[in-house]
Amino acid sequence: MPAKIRLLLVDDDRPLAESMAQWLTGLGYDVQTTGTIAAARRALSSQRFDLLLLDLRLEDGDGFELIGHCRTRHPDMGVIVVSGYATPDTAVQALQIGAFDVLTKPLIDDELRAAIERALLQKQVEAENQRLKAELDRRQGLEHILSLDYRMQRIFEVIDSVADARASILITGENGTGKSMLARAIHRRSRRAPKAFVEVACGALPDSLLESELFGHVAGAYTGAIADRIGKFKQADGGTLFLDEIGTSSMALQVKLLRVLQEFQFEPVGSTKTEDVDVRVILATNEDLSQAVADGRFRQDLYYRINVIRLELPPLRARANDIPLLVDHFLRKACTEAGKQIDGFDRTAIELLQRYRWPGNVRELENVIERAVLLSRKRELTCEDLPSEILRPASESASPVAGGATVDERSILQDLTGLRRAMAEPERQIIIQTLRDHRGNRAAAAEALGINRTTLYKKMRRLGIAEPSRISPRRDRS
Repeated sequence: MPAKIRLLLVDDDRPLAESMAQWLTGLGYDVQTTGTIAAARRALSSQRFDLLLLDLRLEDGDGFELIGHCRTRHPDMGVIVVSGYATPDTAVQALQIGAFDVLTKPLIDDELRAAIERALLQKQVEAENQRLKAELDRRQGLEHILSLDYRMQRIFEVIDSVADARASILITGENGTGKSMLARAIHRRSRRAPKAFVEVACGALPDSLLESELFGHVAGAYTGAIADRIGKFKQADGGTLFLDEIGTSSMALQVKLLRVLQEFQFEPVGSTKTEDVDVRVILATNEDLSQAVADGRFRQDLYYRINVIRLELPPLRARANDIPLLVDHFLRKACTEAGKQIDGFDRTAIELLQRYRWPGNVRELENVIERAVLLSRKRELTCEDLPSEILRPASESASPVAGGATVDERSILQDLTGLRRAMAEPERQIIIQTLRDHRGNRAAAAEALGINRTTLYKKMRRLGIAEPSRISPRRDRS
């Protein structure tokens, strides 16, 4: 059974307090009464109450003091003021400092009951909001990183463990696997979330400019430096700095990076003044840095410094079971942006998407879905809406034929069309049987088949299935 709602009634009019307590107990509440602020404080410090019913004028002070005490010490508890001396000014004051409601004596039973129910409902809503906020905070940053793959789930667990650590994190993986998105997720789930997240693509800048970009410079540091400039490390102070493509940095820059990661200090270009910084650094690369160390292209000491916590993102081809989940997500996103209504891809198209190697990983998949949505005029997308490279069997994707061309894509489409025709009759029989099992109820049949009603209607039309009312029910054979 759920615990009783506990009320603390504070009123120095003893007969009235006892009468009110008896009535509230009859309503099912657990009521305790006190007549002074001091006794109320003792009760609040030793027990938990859901709601405080409080008179403003008490023997040892006024109720405003106790309202303020509850707001700071017991913020989850509601307060209802019950007073025979309440004025518009005192009512406003009580509400401003934290009371939920103000009632005037003599009380009307229904009025008090309604006020208590409203206060408890408000408390319930606030508690639910707090629960949802806590759940959102727990998931914040990962809501767009969709995966059921055990390797990705393990990465999510590690993120929960290290989000607030100051140690640097190295994210590795092929281009398009979502390294930048993962870095932002780590930042959002950390205590640094209110501060800046600053991203730098190290491979996009020449080394001479990258140093100034990261550490800033003073006026006159080099030709064209006409004013002081704050670097990305300083911009990210208190927050997170994400250095993408770190494997492209020069050996000279790596020395300076090593120092700032160890000591959190640096000098801007052209300056002798040492700057202190409090920043969490996340780095990413699609290179094998251990091989770069062996080749002499990356400092070993820096590699050990940044490789404290390593998150390796698997390529999309290694988690093909995630593709239907990602397709659904990107499809809904693309439909919203394009203002279109599309039900989804048919089974053959999904199987092709799962067999494709995805050299561009998740980024390429999103582009393929967006292209299909923009170009198609149908409610159901098929293999005809996919790019030619996805239609080629993996063994023939680079097979040359006469004249240097690739395998004839039209023949592949013909093969796929033939496959669909061969599968049509078994699919037709399954749908008919399911409709019979559910006495022609199309909504129930669609749910049993794991599709929506619109898709079922389309399949019925395509397969020439009669309306449910014309399908004879199944006769069980004895």
